Amino acid sequence: MAAPGAPLLLLLLAGLAHGASAFEVKDSNGTACIMANFSASFLTIYETAHGSQNSSFTLPASAKVLENRSSCGGKNVSEASLTIALGKGCLLMLKFTRNATWYRVQHMYFTYNLADTQRFPNASSNGTHTVDITTDIKADINKTYRCLSAIQVYMGNVTITLRDATIQAYLSNGNFSKEETHCTQDGPSPTTVPPSPSPPLVPTNPNVSRYNVTGDNGTCLLASMALQLNITYLKKDNMTVTRAVNINPGDTFSGRCSANMVTLNVESKNSVLELQFGMNVSYSLFFLQGVQLNMTVPDGKDPTFTASNHSLRALQATLGNSYKCNSEEHIFVTKAFSLNVFSVQVQAFKVESNRFGSVEECMQDGNNMLIPIAVGGALAGLVLIVLIAYLIGRKRSHAGYQTI
Repeated sequence: MAAPGAPLLLLLLAGLAHGASAFEVKDSNGTACIMANFSASFLTIYETAHGSQNSSFTLPASAKVLENRSSCGGKNVSEASLTIALGKGCLLMLKFTRNATWYRVQHMYFTYNLADTQRFPNASSNGTHTVDITTDIKADINKTYRCLSAIQVYMGNVTITLRDATIQAYLSNGNFSKEETHCTQDGPSPTTVPPSPSPPLVPTNPNVSRYNVTGDNGTCLLASMALQLNITYLKKDNMTVTRAVNINPGDTFSGRCSANMVTLNVESKNSVLELQFGMNVSYSLFFLQGVQLNMTVPDGKDPTFTASNHSLRALQATLGNSYKCNSEEHIFVTKAFSLNVFSVQVQAFKVESNRFGSVEECMQDGNNMLIPIAVGGALAGLVLIVLIAYLIGRKRSHAGYQTI
């Protein structure tokens, strides 16, 4: 006898396994020109009368394409766009551009409405806000962009995380291409075989290094993390190559403390990496604000590689607490440089007794634990329902006999 609640529980388990949503933009003939399939989570810091507060939600099942704000781009227009309505005034827009060899998500826009009291309770204002940033989501033309790893996009007070992403714009046959361009977070494509004389382009994951920066008033930065430089440059033979370079624990480091900026410099044989941590006094937050890299690439057409970005919003936590993330994080600095961070715990400005404060975990680690816990709880519930159904059935069978 099947338990009456079993089908409902099985549907719950199926729902837990399915986290991605599919979206399409079609032209006037009904042919798809953009297709996207991904799951997403959104973290927004907003202001209340009692200080800053975090709002976190995932891509809702009701999310849908806004046709009047999406476009295939047209014959003479390179830009195409996908706009997704997330409900209650929240929108996610991907704006694409292309050339003869590749296409990319040139800009990502996120619009949120503080009048939504369910997502933004006790907000100080009721206005609609839009943030945007350029991204490194890029693929060869007529190939599908594929990324199983988490893609984190930082937009000031907003962090968007995409997972299990399959995206393609400017479709030639109305469907995903079988050929794929894989994101750098996933490592090299299975079909890519580097030439045997060349060293591996992607080394093993870096080892964790520990950093401590001290000023006149004591420790201003405490960090434990593994760092990897991901650079793209033109070689002497005019071939474009992407290399991953690990920062080693033995590399020399130094730093500076000031009232509004904490700086960490890591110097190796061929590179100097500078990380700048800033703070938001109004929200009582610290975060990685700037990254600058000066590097020598001996096989480069230009042997000097430089890149910087001073408007980031990564590795963010409350002052006095530490930011911690066991998952790999991919910080997009410029088109040619990104910083991969592994097993990070960091605290800036307010560090007591040279020890990490209370931990604020990243969204990836929280979501990685959520599914196993939910599935385990659902399985336990299923076993309990079957056991109760068995006991009820057994009791009913005994009730059908009379004592002689």
